[in-house]
Amino acid sequence: MKRTRASVKQVISFAVVGDSHVGYGNSSTIFKSLLPKVVSSGNKRFVIFGGDNAQAGTDHGKFAQGRYVDFKNTADSVLGAKKIPYKASIGNWETTTRGLFKKYLGSVAGQMNFPGTQGKVKYVWLDNAPGRFSKKSIDILNTLDNQHYYIIDFHWPLNVKGITSSVDPSHVLSMAETKTFFNAIPSAARDNVLAIFSHHAHKFFQKYTNIYSGFTKTKFFVCGCSGDYKCKPSSRGYYDATLTLQNNQYTVRATAVRA
Repeated sequence: MKRTRASVKQVISFAVVGDSHVGYGNSSTIFKSLLPKVVSSGNKRFVIFGGDNAQAGTDHGKFAQGRYVDFKNTADSVLGAKKIPYKASIGNWETTTRGLFKKYLGSVAGQMNFPGTQGKVKYVWLDNAPGRFSKKSIDILNTLDNQHYYIIDFHWPLNVKGITSSVDPSHVLSMAETKTFFNAIPSAARDNVLAIFSHHAHKFFQKYTNIYSGFTKTKFFVCGCSGDYKCKPSSRGYYDATLTLQNNQYTVRATAVRA
């Protein structure tokens, strides 16, 4: 009997960091202490920052540039030393300083190849900073196809079943906006959405099944925070995550690490 060669298992480690709020209280010091821990294990290939990276908006606007510079300098120093790429989503505290966000942290919505996947997996970051998805974000979702797999990140959490019993309902998208998000993804691509990461609520929440009709393989996560703004110690931390390929199947796992 001819034996078939066992499939090689490929594991790509990455991290998801939410709500750093650099510029508020002791947040900069917390972020500078936390980020080296994030990349100290697991040979991280990529770091996702989920918005409210800098406490930049509203009455803090006159300090915004310094706060973006502080965040970027820390990220570049810690991650650059290990040659780890990163991308930041835009949060509600950054939505009124979009010009500065783009200058220091890049575009507010887009997609790129997920490191280590030879373009097969795409990382998609979206803009829902004001509590609704931008037209560009919806347009990006409309282009998803069944030739690639997707990991998606944005700031405000979706209103999935069970979330409001764990997360403050005022920090969750409306049902209408949630429906707009899911309906924007072509039906052919829905099994290829591996994971959705969101933030804003300063809590850890996971939902692995039945997040929405037609999305049978998608995992949904809300991340805790890594700063000092309304962040309880029990919710301060990040996700240690892996993207695994074996037998032509992709899976994402994420474990909350409390700092």
